[in-house]
Amino acid sequence: MSDAATGLLAAGLPIDLAGRTALVLGIANEASIATGCARAFARAGARLGITYLNDQARPFVAPVAEALGAEFLIPCDLRETGALERVFAEVARRWGRLDILLHSIAFAPKEDLHAPLIESSAAGFGLAIDLSCHSFVRAARLARPLMKEGGTLLTVSFYGATRVVPHYDLMGPVKAALESAVRYLAAELGPEGIRVHALSPGPIRTRAASGLDHFDELLAQAAAKAPEHQLVSIDDVGAVAAFLASPLAARVTGTIVPIDGGQHIMA
Repeated sequence: MSDAATGLLAAGLPIDLAGRTALVLGIANEASIATGCARAFARAGARLGITYLNDQARPFVAPVAEALGAEFLIPCDLRETGALERVFAEVARRWGRLDILLHSIAFAPKEDLHAPLIESSAAGFGLAIDLSCHSFVRAARLARPLMKEGGTLLTVSFYGATRVVPHYDLMGPVKAALESAVRYLAAELGPEGIRVHALSPGPIRTRAASGLDHFDELLAQAAAKAPEHQLVSIDDVGAVAAFLASPLAARVTGTIVPIDGGQHIMA
């Protein structure tokens, strides 16, 4: 964790999520962006519920959940009918309410992910939109009745949503759709006290990112281009997530928050 992130959570701004409930979707292992967010929520006092993809993923996620003191760990494969509904039924049974939702899920078939956008298949594009974007909309719909006193919905984007990033291809339009969904959900849910944001980190070496072609080049370019000449960490992202989920950000909603050391300002 950077010094700034450490200070923010430990000794700086009084981020207090004590007693709040946080559901984290999308942890793949200890290096996931969602892990950094879950860790920040836990350090700020939130109660955690965590999902994992399937039996093959569980051995990588269970140690994270145990280390963070998660109150439950439940499978969630969005390709299975009813999987998301079962997760929220568990939230309702355990807590009866939800204050924070972190959605960090993205998927595209490998053959479409590695192809130019113009060569993407309709089926692959549709699946990527469904699992990477519309799943956040569905999660928001399920979270809504549990956020009786308001809450915060967070998802994860990337600057490839607004700029052409070599080899990002199919996921660019998908993330653009996700960012648009954030704005529309913020407008629709604002009267109910539910705030909606997208976290937009610079490139981070995660399991999902490793599926992109030439990712090492992308990391090197990001470090060279950012004014700070440093890559961000999952804990940097988590610190911002904790702030946005806290009362300190009570009047902030509908934002796409760059967490990239300033890379997004550079031509």
